[in-house]
Amino acid sequence: MKLNLVMLAAMSAAGLVACGGDNAPAVPAIPEGTTVTVALLETTDIHANVMSYNYYSLAEDTSLGLERTSSLVKAARAENPNNLLLDDGDNIQGTLLGDLQAVTKPIACVDTMAVHKVMNAMKFDGGGFGNHEFNYGLPLLSQITNTDFGIPGVSKPSGTCGSPSFPLVLTNVTGVSSGKPIVQPYSLLPRTFSATKPDGSKLDVKLNVGIMSFVPPQILEWDQKNLAGKVAVTGVQEAAKQYVPEMRSKGADLVVALSHGGLDPSTYSPKMENGSYHLTSTGIDALLIGHSHLIFPKGKETNAPALDASFAAFPASANIDAVNGFVNGVPTVMAQSWGRRLGIIKLTLAYTGGKWVVQPTKTTVESRGFKYTDGATIIAADSSIAPLVATEHAATIAYAKQPLGVSTDFEMSAYFALAGDVSAIQLVNQAQLAYVKNFIATSTDATLASYKSIPVISCSAPFKAGRNGPTDFTDVAPGASAAAPVGLQVRNPGDLYLYSNNNLQAVKIKGSDLKNWLETAAKQFGQIDPTKTTEQDLVPSYGTIYNYDVFYAEDNALTYQIDVTMPVGSRIVNLTYKGKAVANGDDFIVATNDYRAGGGGAVPGIDGSKTIIKSPDANQAVVSNYLTAQGTATGKVTLAANGSARSWSFVKVATAGPVILRSAPGHLALAQSSGITAVTAEGSLDASGFAKYAIDLSK
Repeated sequence: MKLNLVMLAAMSAAGLVACGGDNAPAVPAIPEGTTVTVALLETTDIHANVMSYNYYSLAEDTSLGLERTSSLVKAARAENPNNLLLDDGDNIQGTLLGDLQAVTKPIACVDTMAVHKVMNAMKFDGGGFGNHEFNYGLPLLSQITNTDFGIPGVSKPSGTCGSPSFPLVLTNVTGVSSGKPIVQPYSLLPRTFSATKPDGSKLDVKLNVGIMSFVPPQILEWDQKNLAGKVAVTGVQEAAKQYVPEMRSKGADLVVALSHGGLDPSTYSPKMENGSYHLTSTGIDALLIGHSHLIFPKGKETNAPALDASFAAFPASANIDAVNGFVNGVPTVMAQSWGRRLGIIKLTLAYTGGKWVVQPTKTTVESRGFKYTDGATIIAADSSIAPLVATEHAATIAYAKQPLGVSTDFEMSAYFALAGDVSAIQLVNQAQLAYVKNFIATSTDATLASYKSIPVISCSAPFKAGRNGPTDFTDVAPGASAAAPVGLQVRNPGDLYLYSNNNLQAVKIKGSDLKNWLETAAKQFGQIDPTKTTEQDLVPSYGTIYNYDVFYAEDNALTYQIDVTMPVGSRIVNLTYKGKAVANGDDFIVATNDYRAGGGGAVPGIDGSKTIIKSPDANQAVVSNYLTAQGTATGKVTLAANGSARSWSFVKVATAGPVILRSAPGHLALAQSSGITAVTAEGSLDASGFAKYAIDLSK
């Protein structure tokens, strides 16, 4: 019986065909028209959320956690016996658990990261990398992945280190000195699946599933301190076009791209942060995406959240089907973040002309959440997960509770940061500003010394302000008193400043740059039509909340207004410093982070070229040290001194219809006690669990 050459090559690659001899096992032919259905299961952006627990609030959070994702995986596997479970990166960083294991008490080579322990137990089939994998530096990443990157000066401990037990791939990152990929650029996963012949009978077939992985080129800017001179990043399209043909030639029947980037249908550039869209033209069969922390396609459960505004804004010509999950005809899924969803691409392939061909009309895509059964019931956690990381979980809670030695007389929250509340932002800005002023004042560098007369201002975003759902808000409770001297704890700076990997930097800019920076931040707001009588959402999407910078100057010397009735780029008015209108040529020094200073957020002109200070200290540590110093000096931080200097306001406008701001429910009294008078009432919940607060823009 003559074997099909494509099938023979695939089986040979998998070591399944004997080399000659009469004793070679017979391989059954695959009849034309045989079909096989394969489910690709995706997790992405886990960010060290292993347990359904919030270490910043020290409370259970049933809206997240890999222990619940594991239950989704078990259900999906039961539904789809032919399956592969794949991860799209950003899994080691994002909670105090990750920081503890990577920075505070770095794990030994013999140990395995808690998130990887759980992923191993869940039996992942393969995984890729995200930008945050590089936050803790290449030596640690080399150790915890048990991989020699081939980079001079970067080596993992000798022997075998604890790591994922599944293959990791990274397609578009190479070593500068070697010019070679630092991790295998792809992997072929040989699998035996149950297929159905045209007559309805079953047949076991062997498929090679090829996986590849891509990270944003911006890792070179965001983690410059870790990567400069060590690695280079290729554009996603160029890397895919290099390796897809090679994978096919080696017997890949199905090619799956794990792309840690969102969907941007604009003209392709090798430097695109969200270039996943452009992978659909490279010959791949399925696309698993991440980075944006969004749901794609729209959830299928009852009362599923509405599509994110960014998807709704795509032109029809982009050929993005955000309801059924196809991009240029390629099945595509994004499983939100923090383990809150499981992506499921259920592919049907037909054996046609000697190869397996995806049947788009018989392919479905789902981003499945914890309430997928009926839209109301939260799926239970997999009870086998918690015991695996009980020690690490307990150690993280103990670490989170360590005192800082300072108390506060007000609640620092971000529930209404988009309405003007700065209680969770001002202290961060004060810490950054004080650091930069001291850095310049004590510097022996002549150039820095010449900047002493230039005003120093600071900016920070409310990082935890709804991006990941209604439980994702900064909320540091007030306390303590002499009777209960607990005060602020290690967990609180991380609540105020989420990203432990960001290092403080400062840029020297002009007034025109400041205006452009503020206009970029104001993109967060929807354009409000005062004549519209139907409901309008002041903040249609929290997807880029980390780009909403709020500026601050000592004595509230910097003030500005935002006119949300105007289009993007024309919203900032009445920008003043010390009561005088800011001129285009005025000089300022801005305390910020390395992400923003290096170009993160695409602020015009802020691209690394204006950076004057590159601090060795992390912003989160700067905030923590500032709090500790405040404790030494005064014993507490206060609302009057540290949480009420509002630098911006809305231009007042009366609207014919309701304007709403979505935030966590149950906090109307906090808004009113904090003086956020524009928030007038709390309304119903939306499908995601956000409360719709009424906003009166005339106040």
